[in-house]
Amino acid sequence: MLPDIQLDDVVRLRKPHPCGSTDWIVVRIGADIGLKCLGCDRKILLPRRDVARRMKKRLPKDEENA
Repeated sequence: MLPDIQLDDVVRLRKPHPCGSTDWIVVRIGADIGLKCLGCDRKILLPRRDVARRMKKRLPKDEENA
């Protein structure tokens, strides 16, 4: 099942980005999901199924700013 992801949600992916960060913010919702790395601001587009497979968890609002 595909996760319920909203715009501006912060998600944690399974593998770290080369910059070392595992947290991404959702910047686009559609057939593809746009993600922006919180470590280096790199933007990527992934199909919904790839995001569902790579996602570890969606961070709660209080944990985002920690």
